[in-house]
Amino acid sequence: MPESPRFPLRIYYDGACSVCSREIEHYGRRDRAGRLLLVDISAAEFDPAPLGLSRDALMYQLHVIDTDGRIYRNVEAFWAIWQAFPAASGYGLLGRLVTQPLLNPLARLGYRAFARLRRYLPRRENACPTGSCRIGRHEPR
Repeated sequence: MPESPRFPLRIYYDGACSVCSREIEHYGRRDRAGRLLLVDISAAEFDPAPLGLSRDALMYQLHVIDTDGRIYRNVEAFWAIWQAFPAASGYGLLGRLVTQPLLNPLARLGYRAFARLRRYLPRRENACPTGSCRIGRHEPR
């Protein structure tokens, strides 16, 4: 796993995706220390330009950026989020498990499958009226 993140973390998630938003907003509600800042990239006013990342890249996989500007993607993004919680919590356990040599490749494979299937998941009602949160079929280049 990469270097431990410095808090707070900005979590860039698709708020129009019912599954994605439910998961990330769950972490936001559990964050009592203010270590997680949720950024809905499906919002019409969201501008990815200052990040140096495309909207397509952000839509393809979960991105987390710490205060030092380190970027965590897909499984590493979840690992970084789980670092915001006490090590003795269930999230701390998940963070330790996902770093294990046998489980990490499985987690990556599972995330890749989810990223490809995500565009078929239900969208939140009235979400993304501008169409800017369209999810592509393949990882952006």
